Formats: sequence, structure tokens, C-alpha cells
Amino acid sequence: MDEPSQVSVETLFRDMAEQLSLQWIAGRDGGKRTLSSETIQKPTLALIGHLNFVHPNRVQVLGPAEMGYLRSLSESGLQDAIDHLFSTELAAIVVSSGEAVPAVLLDSAERTETPLFTSTLASPILMSYLGHYLTQRLAEATSIHGVFLEVLGTGVLLKGDAGVGKSELALELISRSHRLIADDVVELKHVAPQTLEGSCPPLIRDFLEVRGLGILNIRFLFGEMAVKPKKNLNLIVELVHPEEVGEVGLNRLDMVASTETILDVAIPKVRIPVAAGRNLAVLVEVAVRNHLLKRRGINPVEQFIQRQQAAINEGS
Repeated sequence: MDEPSQVSVETLFRDMAEQLSLQWIAGRDGGKRTLSSETIQKPTLALIGHLNFVHPNRVQVLGPAEMGYLRSLSESGLQDAIDHLFSTELAAIVVSSGEAVPAVLLDSAERTETPLFTSTLASPILMSYLGHYLTQRLAEATSIHGVFLEVLGTGVLLKGDAGVGKSELALELISRSHRLIADDVVELKHVAPQTLEGSCPPLIRDFLEVRGLGILNIRFLFGEMAVKPKKNLNLIVELVHPEEVGEVGLNRLDMVASTETILDVAIPKVRIPVAAGRNLAVLVEVAVRNHLLKRRGINPVEQFIQRQQAAINEGS
């Protein structure tokens, strides 16, 4: 199920106050306001009436340049500039670099119930940290069933029907020094145009459920390096019964490769038939190695076809 992409101002303050040295000095009644865009703005032009540069539900940063401009204005000009700034419903305002806050800015923040913060950090640092935080928190998200691991530095999602052996395969891969990220429920966030980041819900973090063994704490069993909090999703490996992929002979030149679209991102997918005697851990490792080769422009199937064609041409 997709989750709403929003976060309240008071949540932002709780999460980032210590790291960014934030002080909440006015507009506390506006803490429930929600942020719906990750854009952080420095609205210099908004102060002089260009309202199209101020957008609702965003954080506005006022640095030394903006505060210097405000200090240069007459009393009436200052009021007009502040009125322009508050004419659009802002989510919050941050005054950076330890700049003094004019009384008219404090009064307007209280009157409009707009959270007003101060920070000793410089504007570029604030904007960088806040932008990263909001990108993570506001990213489009969904949850998917499967086991998510880091295999050879690659984020691999194991999928398949219940009982097909995903957890057993995950346990074998962990025993081969690969790392568990999430079992059963994988939370995916669309953190960049072609990037999905996967993580585990806090309640089940570090745990893997294996039929016959029950719930295992992978961190305790295999150590700190056997688990990882998050990883970008690079490859989907779907475990299927042989009849689901048809005759094996039809696919001898390549694995059954395709893509699966999640949150509008196409993720490469390989379908591996499950059968007695097959070493699935080795097959997954080879699938990952093959995926990495293809990303480098090396395609074994194309190489084989070219070699075969060259041999045919020589014989003709």
C-alpha cells in the first residue's frame, strides 16, 4: 500500500533540532502544518514582491543576504516585505547564521501561526541537510513482500510464492557472508528518479523467519556485519516452479530476464526455477555477477551469438 508523502513541521523539528541547532522562537501553534515538497527555498525575490517565487508547504530559509536586505528597509518597507513573505501559506521559516530576528517577523509568525526557527548554521548547510531529510521523508513509498539482501554489494529482492524457499535461500546467502536488510516486509522509497531505497520496518529489523527453525535474530547469530539498515534495490530474483517458466531448453541462452516496475521505476528481474539439487545460493550470486557485467556493457549472450555468427561466416 502506498503511503502519503508528507511530514509535519513539529516532526521535522523533533528529528533535526539537535543536528541543525534549531530554536523554535515563534508560531508554535503551526506545528501541525505539513510539508508536501522537498524543496527548500531562499526567497530573496519574494521579499520584494515576486510572489511566484514563494510556494506553499515549503521551508523558507532567510540568510544574511535576506536579513541584510530587511535591515536596510524603512519601517513601512519592512512591513510590506514581511507581508509579501507571509502572503502565501508557508510551512516554516528558518533564519540562519545566528541572524537577529526583527520584531515584525516574530509578530507575523505568531499572527499567521507559521513556525519560525533560528539556527547558528549557515544557509547552504541548512538547505543541504533539510533537503536530504525531506527527500527521504517525503519520498513516495510502498511495501512489498519478500526478502531483501545485499549480495556482492548489490541490493537483491528475493520474491516468490509462500513456501518456495525464500527464507532458506536468504539464510544460505547470509552464511556465505552476504547481508540481510529485511524479511517478509520490505519498505521501498522512491528517493531519486531511477532509485528505490529498501529498508525494514523497525518492529522486525534483524529477524528472519525460517520454516522449521522459527524466528532467528540474524544480528545475534552472525554478528553486526550480517545485517544492514537500508540499500538501493538493484535486482529482483523471483523463485518460481519450473513449469512457470516453460521448457528449460527455450531459455538456455539466457536466464529468464525481464523488468518489474515499482513506483514507476523499472527494476531488472531474473526468474530462477526451483528444483531439487539446485544450488540456489550460487545461482543468485551468479545472477548478481551477470547483472553487474551487463551494467558495464558486457553481455555474455551477445558475445556468444557474435562468436557463433563469426563461425558460421567462416564456414560459408
